[in-house]
Amino acid sequence: MKNNYINGPWWYACHMLSVPRNPLVLGCVLARMNERDELLGLLCENARYTTEDLARLTDRSETDIDEAIAELESDGVVQGYTAIVDWDAVEDDRVQAHVELNVTLDRETSYRDVAKRLAGFREVQGLRLVSGDYDFALEVEGESMREVSRFISDKVAPIPEITQTVTHYIMETYKQGGYRFDEGDDDDRLSVTP
Repeated sequence: MKNNYINGPWWYACHMLSVPRNPLVLGCVLARMNERDELLGLLCENARYTTEDLARLTDRSETDIDEAIAELESDGVVQGYTAIVDWDAVEDDRVQAHVELNVTLDRETSYRDVAKRLAGFREVQGLRLVSGDYDFALEVEGESMREVSRFISDKVAPIPEITQTVTHYIMETYKQGGYRFDEGDDDDRLSVTP
């Protein structure tokens, strides 16, 4: 290892997690963490990399890569692989919305309970517990604004713990999953100077 991790953030993280402080053991643990992080970074960059590509990029064997990916999948670290689609480039109209949800919990109900219920709807594409002015950020998709509105009013709003919903319809997407959709587009607006 060419980096000195003993005084860096990895040492602190390992210290806090009670990872053995034996430099040889620590070196192996850190190398494994770095290899895993490097592999995850590459998969996030392009999930279509072949095992051969990943082995070449990480200077590891294809067998090691296959085993590492299988372990990441079985441990639930890698939950799936997906394509990033520019839906504006597809003729099929879809309506997407971000919905802010405020929640009031009772003693028997937790955020996880509400999340399980919301995540069960096919219209829900994403769900996050967030900090700030509202509790949940909900990503919803439908074939029309009416369908999305009806889903929110008929299925989401009636959930007893939900006290308020605010729906924001997505008008245009410029970047998603780290990918820009406007690259190569020329800005045809005239510049205005005072």
